[in-house]
Amino acid sequence: MEIFDDDLNAEVIGFGALNVDKLYSVENIAGADEESFIKSSQDTPGGSAANTIVGLSKLGVSTSIIGKIAEDDDGELIEYNLAMNGVFSNNLIYADEGSTGKCLGFVDASGDRCLYVDSGVNDDIVIDEINTLNIMRCKIMHYTSFVGDSFKTQIDLINNLNNDTVLSFDPGMLYVQKGLDELKPILERCDILLINESELRLLFNDEETSYQQLAKEFLNDGIGIVVVKRGSEGVYACNNNEECDVGVFECDVVDTTGAGDSFNSGFLYAYLNDYSLEKSCEIGNWVASKAIEGFGMDKFPTLNELKEFIDV
Repeated sequence: MEIFDDDLNAEVIGFGALNVDKLYSVENIAGADEESFIKSSQDTPGGSAANTIVGLSKLGVSTSIIGKIAEDDDGELIEYNLAMNGVFSNNLIYADEGSTGKCLGFVDASGDRCLYVDSGVNDDIVIDEINTLNIMRCKIMHYTSFVGDSFKTQIDLINNLNNDTVLSFDPGMLYVQKGLDELKPILERCDILLINESELRLLFNDEETSYQQLAKEFLNDGIGIVVVKRGSEGVYACNNNEECDVGVFECDVVDTTGAGDSFNSGFLYAYLNDYSLEKSCEIGNWVASKAIEGFGMDKFPTLNELKEFIDV
């Protein structure tokens, strides 16, 4: 099933790297001059934006993604996965040469991970390759990181967004390392900032100030909602009217690789459906708790499962 109709209207469009996550289950993650061994492996279509977009699609939201793939086996796997999960492919860009992006991930017995990225054609996206008419009616544009120059294309695209379109931004460590000045054009347009505590502290170079106060600095700069993901400690969120700390759900952790992306899916679903800030964080945490019980998107919940949770 492939959908290329330019008139398709997606509620949420992602813009980020498209990778095949080559996940290796290991006894332990080796440090410098150490060795470990691989217990099992699997290839899973991924990329932060793609994970969030596929998750939203599973929750019944119409979605599309701006990203670039090559004509190789990894590109075919990504395209097939998007189509099978109901993500419109009208914003995919196909490279004439080069290779599709890859992310090598090593996950230990406790679910901790380390990642190595080969960006491939992800970093070759230019604004002229994007059909800006396709994005005019989306409710949310969700940005995640690239390794290289496609970051500049994300900035270029901001001027083409409808004024009513909400810009959601999960910078990840790659973008946080650029610093506030480089991220300023995106942050100035950003409506929802989704960031983890380590990234937040690095962005401000501040280990002393409370994460709550650091988050509120962004409110003062005009961002409407700031969400700080704190791993096993839960989630903190604030806007100009309220703030909340929401705990996690107990679960059997298999792979935390897409935990933050899965949270984003649940949170953005709740935002689209006008749930309160606290309930949106609770839904995001629940979705993430289900997703990390398997590899990739294997255990990601369906809309029916989410409705059962909400109705309890």
